Amino acid sequence: MKNWLKISLLLCTFGFFRELRPSEPYVTEYLASDYGNLTTEQINQDVYPFGTYSVLAQLVIVFLITDLVRYKPVIVLSALAGITLFSLLIWSETLRMLQVTQIFFGTFTAAEVAYYTYMYAKVSKEQYQIVTGHTRAAILSGKFLGGLFAQILVSTGSMDYRQLHYISLTTQVISLAVSLFLPSVPRSLYFYAASDGNPAPGGEVTAPRLSFSNACRLLWYHLVSSYSNPVVLQWSLWWALATCGQIQVISYIQFLWKEVAPDHLSVYNGGVEAVATLLGAIGAILAGFLNSNKRRGPYMMGISICAALLGALIIYAAKTQEIWVAYVNYVLFCAVFFFIITVAGAVVAENLVEDSFGLIFGINTLAGLVLQTILTISVVERVGFALSPRDQYVVYGSYFLVLGGIYIIGGLLVKLFCGSKTSSAGNVDSTGF
Repeated sequence: MKNWLKISLLLCTFGFFRELRPSEPYVTEYLASDYGNLTTEQINQDVYPFGTYSVLAQLVIVFLITDLVRYKPVIVLSALAGITLFSLLIWSETLRMLQVTQIFFGTFTAAEVAYYTYMYAKVSKEQYQIVTGHTRAAILSGKFLGGLFAQILVSTGSMDYRQLHYISLTTQVISLAVSLFLPSVPRSLYFYAASDGNPAPGGEVTAPRLSFSNACRLLWYHLVSSYSNPVVLQWSLWWALATCGQIQVISYIQFLWKEVAPDHLSVYNGGVEAVATLLGAIGAILAGFLNSNKRRGPYMMGISICAALLGALIIYAAKTQEIWVAYVNYVLFCAVFFFIITVAGAVVAENLVEDSFGLIFGINTLAGLVLQTILTISVVERVGFALSPRDQYVVYGSYFLVLGGIYIIGGLLVKLFCGSKTSSAGNVDSTGF
């Protein structure tokens, strides 16, 4: 077996077990029912926001440390954080300890950056696309099967919500074992880059040396070169704003389901998450066939209309009295969102300077998390409006409506005022619209 294929197989195995967490669709039901004297309001306002802040606080640090220690140690750390997280969820029963678990949730989530960038530092460019496809398929398979298993086990009464966490803990232990077999990376993109400051991930490097000055120069070069491009800037802004809304929607959706469901018991979360993952994967695959960078204007208009549609779906879910309507709208939300975010990501990637993908994607994600933190403080926390789940999702739906509306109006204005001055479609596309 070729070396790159072995690495791909190990990465896929790690990613599959890392994402195989059947307890996740029912974590809110578990905490509100079996965890111990906690109300849904306490979990919503005193626990989940800690996770948001923890991810934000650790993401930048983890990103730089990942490159400095050359990926593998952070992947191992991710598995250890997952083991600690699910151990605490099983064996601790106080609000304070539950808040502590969110610190490890932050590490677990932030450390994903090492998994997603390891492959680009370890395999040659010729294998980038195929290895990316392998790992994405493994991740989505783990999420899909996790939701499916959860639904089957809960519906048949084979396991309760607490017991699902034992499976999640076991899969994290397996992912830790797999991570130990990952080959070490002899060089990194920034801190151990080649002496010319312009290395190629996966290429042969002789005697890499630690250089902070070189790292700063290369980081600054990638930042300026990328964000000085108006296409990258505009689409990155759209990406960050959309990601902010999406993270907020999926982070608190179980509270809305619990509010809408009969007797406030949402028992089909696992199946819904499985279907949402499957349709989201199909949406992302379909978007991958589009040559979106060639027709940025029409695609920006299209995904902005889709964003407005997402807002309508969320508001409808917030207003309905039928749990199945809320479920279906969430599934549609995931399918459409992963389609449009893949389109946006492809346009950004097409216009970046070489080797800056991880940095720019990480910064865009960080910007989304900063915005999500502001949204969390304003909508969820007691220092803000502390809205009910239904009212929260009216706000989130309105957020997507405004996002879509701004870009739709912007696109129309550009066409109106610039259309007569352009003699070719390429001139219009240079604006991003």
